[in-house]
Amino acid sequence: MTPHVTAGVDGSPESLAAAQWAAREAVLRDVPLHLVHVEAWPVAPVPLAFTPSTDVWSENLLRDSADLARKDHPGLEVVTEHARGRARDKLTVAANEADLTVLGSRGVGGVVGFLIGSVSLAVVAAATQPVVLVRSENAAQAPSAPPTTEQGSGGIVLGLDIYHPCDPLIAFAFGEAARSHETLHVLHSWALPASYGYAAITDPAIGVELGRHASEGLAELLRPWRPRFPGVQVTEKAVVGVAADELLHAARGAHLVIVGRQRRRPPLGPHLGHVAHAVIHHSAAPVAVVPFE
Repeated sequence: MTPHVTAGVDGSPESLAAAQWAAREAVLRDVPLHLVHVEAWPVAPVPLAFTPSTDVWSENLLRDSADLARKDHPGLEVVTEHARGRARDKLTVAANEADLTVLGSRGVGGVVGFLIGSVSLAVVAAATQPVVLVRSENAAQAPSAPPTTEQGSGGIVLGLDIYHPCDPLIAFAFGEAARSHETLHVLHSWALPASYGYAAITDPAIGVELGRHASEGLAELLRPWRPRFPGVQVTEKAVVGVAADELLHAARGAHLVIVGRQRRRPPLGPHLGHVAHAVIHHSAAPVAVVPFE
């Protein structure tokens, strides 16, 4: 299938933000934009007259969304799809066929965080390709914003576990940074094993040694990627602390936060790790979830 970026649209401000973010990403990737609207089948029987009016509304929504994308990005190829069925199923299928899918999530008033819908959560947990979640206030937050060098102030933040390295996750992060000319900030969080007990208190050198090992491991993991993306400015940091908390702190002011999600096979089924779950719900920045084996 032809490479493309997909966005789910439903008429909400959040889906508008998703479509705008996806359009910019499609331009950066030089691929078409695929806009999908899923019309859920009604649970109870409805008069036949309901269907045409719903069809008209759906087609108008797709047309208006496509027109806006073309107006903002002249020359962008936009394809629309009006699907019917369970939204989570249809959007997951669409996401699996796209290079990247962008969905909207509702913010909780003035509180920083996502009030993520069941549909978006289901797609993120099941998709085999990367999915980005944005809020309505992220509409103006382009992935091609000017680069910065200070962590926590712009740029792209990648949360990485050096003990479970993942090439697709790292490749996605470097690719996003290269296309958008953003600084890539890579963060690894570690903690003293519980088995160390009082030994870490009586001998602080233990923590220093573990910290050095973590920093060296992170540098070694990133070393082969730097020459592949020579134009990407990279900062790396290994910190002691709770992974989700440290990642959320580093992501303040970021233009994109990237986390991984390990695919689960039946009988476990789709699953989001606790770090990805926390970042999705509490990050003010758009969040990309990249699945890996």
